[in-house]
Amino acid sequence: MKWFILLLAVGGVLALGRILLSLRQLKNQRTDDWDTKLIERLRRSGADPFKPHELDFFIALPSEEVAQRLAQRLAGEGFEVDVRPVADSTDHPFSVHAMKAMPLSAHDIREVSARLRGIAESSGGRYDGWAASRRREG
Repeated sequence: MKWFILLLAVGGVLALGRILLSLRQLKNQRTDDWDTKLIERLRRSGADPFKPHELDFFIALPSEEVAQRLAQRLAGEGFEVDVRPVADSTDHPFSVHAMKAMPLSAHDIREVSARLRGIAESSGGRYDGWAASRRREG
């Protein structure tokens, strides 16, 4: 009887450990889920994932000066950028819209998103994600 209780206790601890590990993995995956889902939706709609697509990345920033500095930085990295005022936002009244042609690779897009998220946060801004615009020919 004591062995049975001990086995149940060990089994319970192992099950709890596995549940906690799974929850930690899900937490880390949530930020990437949106990217993966959008890429899969684009692929299902007929987009060729191996051809470059114009991807639009959006970053909300607290001032025009910060937005212009970021726009110059991203332009130097090969992005086409513009800075736009955002009339209905008091915390982040300027938006940097950065475009770059990229294949629909979840890994590459996640890397760009993570880097832009970090830049936005260090500048007092917010990374608002990305979208695919027109399909690039070529």
